[in-house]
Amino acid sequence: MFLPTTPEELLELGWDQPDIILVTGDSYIDSPFIGIALVGKLLMKSGYRVGLIAQPDINSPEDINRLGEPRLFWGVTAGSIDSMVANYTALKKKRRSDDYTPGGLNNRRPDRATIVYTNLIRRWNKPTCPIVLGGIEASLRRIAHYDYWSDSIRASILLDSKADYLLYGMADLSILELADALHNHKDPRSIDGLCYIANPAESTSIPTSYLELPSFDTVRADPLAFIEMFHTFYKNNDPLTARGLYQQHGMRYLIQNPPSRYPSQTELDDVFQLDFERAQHPYYERQGAVKALETIQFSISTHRGCYGECNFCAIAVHEGRTIRWRSEESIIEEARSFVKHPDFKGIIPDLGGPTANMYGFECAKKLKSGSCPTKRCLIPDICTALNVDHQPSISLLKRIRRIPEIKQVYIASGIRYDMVTGDNNTGKEYLRELVTHHTSGQLKIAPEHSDAGVLYLMGKPDPKQLIKFKDWFYQLTQQAGKNQYLTYYLIAAHPGCGDREMRNLKRFTGTQLGINPEQVQIYTPTPSTYSSVMYHTGLDPFTLQPIFVEKDLRKKEFQKQILINKAKSFIVQKKRERRMEGPKSRNYKQVVESHSQSKK
Repeated sequence: MFLPTTPEELLELGWDQPDIILVTGDSYIDSPFIGIALVGKLLMKSGYRVGLIAQPDINSPEDINRLGEPRLFWGVTAGSIDSMVANYTALKKKRRSDDYTPGGLNNRRPDRATIVYTNLIRRWNKPTCPIVLGGIEASLRRIAHYDYWSDSIRASILLDSKADYLLYGMADLSILELADALHNHKDPRSIDGLCYIANPAESTSIPTSYLELPSFDTVRADPLAFIEMFHTFYKNNDPLTARGLYQQHGMRYLIQNPPSRYPSQTELDDVFQLDFERAQHPYYERQGAVKALETIQFSISTHRGCYGECNFCAIAVHEGRTIRWRSEESIIEEARSFVKHPDFKGIIPDLGGPTANMYGFECAKKLKSGSCPTKRCLIPDICTALNVDHQPSISLLKRIRRIPEIKQVYIASGIRYDMVTGDNNTGKEYLRELVTHHTSGQLKIAPEHSDAGVLYLMGKPDPKQLIKFKDWFYQLTQQAGKNQYLTYYLIAAHPGCGDREMRNLKRFTGTQLGINPEQVQIYTPTPSTYSSVMYHTGLDPFTLQPIFVEKDLRKKEFQKQILINKAKSFIVQKKRERRMEGPKSRNYKQVVESHSQSKK
């Protein structure tokens, strides 16, 4: 069943009042890929009456009040994407489309949606029960943070919105604890994974084990303090090792409790076995279809988290650096359940997670003692303790292909090519599986760049691994007798990247990859990432050395055009580059060693 979203649905259920009302910036798609639907179903399973209001009209009380007021709390999220990322391009132009809005038009999600929806509730409901923030926008903006669209340091979104609590991360365990606490009239402020605001009189009750971050006023004025703050924040996201944090904002204090524990495999399996309709709610469907449904309707999530830790990506902060994976049986059962759905045509568009080939293995040390505070799993090389193993993925793919009603299963969520080439036992076998059975004409990978200095700042691997993977891919494709190719995600204007570095990338894509790039993204600084720290401060946060940061919008676009320009022949371009570049850039190993020395 769908969560009720109209008064008529409440009457049909015999409810006089919801216990909880969830408000989201997305249209209501009842899918495990939609966080608000997932937590709503979890709360319903625990016995709570949950209503949902999607994309309410912010100029009227009609939408926000159509279910009345909840008994316990309001839950507010901007949706599946930070609202500013959803609404604006990297060049700060308004996007025309929104894949999570009926009809595809970008006309329903307000800027800074979490703040707007909270203010909307307060405006038309005075007083009201607690308002709780969640989702990726709230999670990544929970402390003082750099905001690209205003080019400023903003306060915690909890203060800006004047909400009561904020649940960060995936929150499927912490939201149940919160609901139970409010239901039983208990103070929820000790719940792991929760943030709240303390007034001056309450500051003495902050636990002595909590770490103090530099204040909002300090980080707003001092780039080095901002870097110090972010290091402490980033290192305290692992449930096994993290300490609580607090940060002064004027006379008040943002309190961040330690993260909620990760769900066990059984708990994770239970989440995905909830009864999802895998469809858009009829109330919103009549407003138009949502494009996102095409991708997620019959896709399967196999795990959470990512130990890639790319510096421009927020997944490590939001989902965690430790992989938690579902059992093989749970995934197979979900695939079998599709057969009963009237819209299923036998195709699973994606089987994976944030990175598809991280399923089924983790570092034993990390599982026991938490993520390493000063070391990364894949950069500059794959840690020997990780013991990369693609056998669980191979086993899963072979089993899911045996389901008679499943015609095709694709891997569309992307893979780490350095993990494939770094797995001497089963890496090539895994790639053979993908090439032979699970590639829809093209396989997407994300090298992002080729210049050694830029790759170091991105936290991406040596391009030698990319070339090795490419050679394997086309060798295995030929052996399979198929006509398939690689698609490369590339980024322009990342911190440390100038015109010369883009020309290096242009030369690399022509000579080493044999392509003229067409799909190139201009880097967008998103909150709570190391790359946004670089963008704001102009410093390498690990060595404190100055780095070049392109902030002129026209010059960012020019960087992109360097890469996609087809007007000139490569030979002519190459001669020009030689005149303009001067000395060739250092290789990846030299750059990593140089920066390692700078840290000492």
